[in-house]
Amino acid sequence: MSGSTLSYTSAVSSKPLLGDTIGDLFDTIVARYPDNEALVVRHQQRDQKPLRYTYRQLQQEVNRCARALLALGVKKGQRVGIWSPNCAEWCITQFATAKIGAILVNVNPSYRLHELEYAMTQSGCSWLVSADVFKSSNYTEMLYQLVPGLAESQPGQLQCELLPELRGIITLSQETKAGMLRWQDMFSHTDSVSDEALSRAQAELNFDDPINIQYTSGTTGFPKGATLSHHNILNNGFFVAESMGFTAEDRLVIPVPLYHCFGMVMGNLGCVTHGATMIYSGDGFDPLAVLQTVAEEKATALYGVPTMFIAELNHPEFDQFDLSTLRTGIMAGSPCPIEVMKKVIERMHMAGVQIAYGMTETSPVSLQTGSHDPLEKRVGSVGRTQPHLENKIIGPDGSLMPRGEIGELCTRGYSVMLKYWNNPKATEDSIDQAGWMHTGDLAVMDEEGYVRIVGRSKDMIIRGGENVYPREIEEFLYTHPDVADVQVTGVPDEKYGEEIIAWIKPAPGHSPSEDDIKGFCQGKIAHFKIPRYIKFVDTFPMTVTGKIQKFRMREISTEELGLKSLS
Repeated sequence: MSGSTLSYTSAVSSKPLLGDTIGDLFDTIVARYPDNEALVVRHQQRDQKPLRYTYRQLQQEVNRCARALLALGVKKGQRVGIWSPNCAEWCITQFATAKIGAILVNVNPSYRLHELEYAMTQSGCSWLVSADVFKSSNYTEMLYQLVPGLAESQPGQLQCELLPELRGIITLSQETKAGMLRWQDMFSHTDSVSDEALSRAQAELNFDDPINIQYTSGTTGFPKGATLSHHNILNNGFFVAESMGFTAEDRLVIPVPLYHCFGMVMGNLGCVTHGATMIYSGDGFDPLAVLQTVAEEKATALYGVPTMFIAELNHPEFDQFDLSTLRTGIMAGSPCPIEVMKKVIERMHMAGVQIAYGMTETSPVSLQTGSHDPLEKRVGSVGRTQPHLENKIIGPDGSLMPRGEIGELCTRGYSVMLKYWNNPKATEDSIDQAGWMHTGDLAVMDEEGYVRIVGRSKDMIIRGGENVYPREIEEFLYTHPDVADVQVTGVPDEKYGEEIIAWIKPAPGHSPSEDDIKGFCQGKIAHFKIPRYIKFVDTFPMTVTGKIQKFRMREISTEELGLKSLS
């Protein structure tokens, strides 16, 4: 059988991989485009106008922050967490930590106490940059709960038995918070570290050093910390933006969260590697704010998961906005319905819109459609292999599948993560000895090398672009005193692509209600993990060997809820 008939592709490029650290490339871009607008933050104000930075101004803020962190004792390899919705400080922290070699730990802004504790403990954060409040989350209150004695401590001298490596909290609140260091007060430490000291720290870094930890929901309960290098994410951001034809003239609206690769890699690093403009439409997603931002900022590109584009297209004020400056963007996170893609192209002027596929562990994008791909390829596939990467589809025995046949998708190349942080077993289970990352997704490759995702060998649910693993929710619900057993699966949903249903076997003598279960989840796990549907049962569908059949649960639930037309 010739190689071309097997499900393997490798992609070349006339553009070589970048051999820089993030800080060095950032400085190169600043020197090249000092007066280009680098960052616009619509929801943060200066003189009653949106916050704006040129590349030179952003570099000044980044360097001040980097020097302040050095003054606080942050060293190369130490972890600095950030727990915040989208804001200028998020971006500044991202590049400042990269300049000194501190590993940025992205904490999901939806995390509650249980999840925050795990991420902080598992990563061993030395400092945490934290928002004050966002939506229904009171971050400050949760931190006082998590860290006994925080209010009485001096910033930088925190001693906490639960979090032994944590030295302090930097709050983004304008108000003074007992035991915390305000963001603006952190800069009073800047002058104790010289520009030369920062340059020396930056010069000691290697592009293969770890620089970022992102937590992915775990199939075995707890999230795993995908550990990414400068080389991983800088190159991925660059080649994603290259595929869209980015230049220094482009202006990208980023309504997706920065804590995720979509925001901080494909968004921030995609822009910075090209001298383009990062534009944050709000601290969270709001369709009206996105439309206003695109029109008023004359954006050329827009990101989002399909749910976001649907909300924008269906907004009652949609026709009031001039979106004619748009030309491209990326829709990713979950499958895109063909009618949505047609409307995005026609009504939003995004003729060059692309689909991207990947996972946090691959920095994230390994497959992407092109601007000139026919519509059926742009909606019927997740594209072809990204430059400098390889993809293959294998059978259960590890052999290559013929083109057109289903198997597991695997990726190899510069984008594959270094490891799962402090989790060698999980790393070994995911990356084989030949360096292939096993995605757990079932896929099929056509004769032209386009890949279609047809299912998931893992039980992952994708709800509105958020990856949700049932086991994590199950282990949490097991802690409810009225629950004897629980199984969680996904069902189709018109708005989010998938929603969550929990099948619960009540403990003997107990009869919990749907409200009891949902109330138990509120404030303890992220809102997108709370089951939309609850079904109380005596048994689960099982095989003769006693294995639970989740596909049958999904079929039964879909039928009972009247969702068959969405399947």
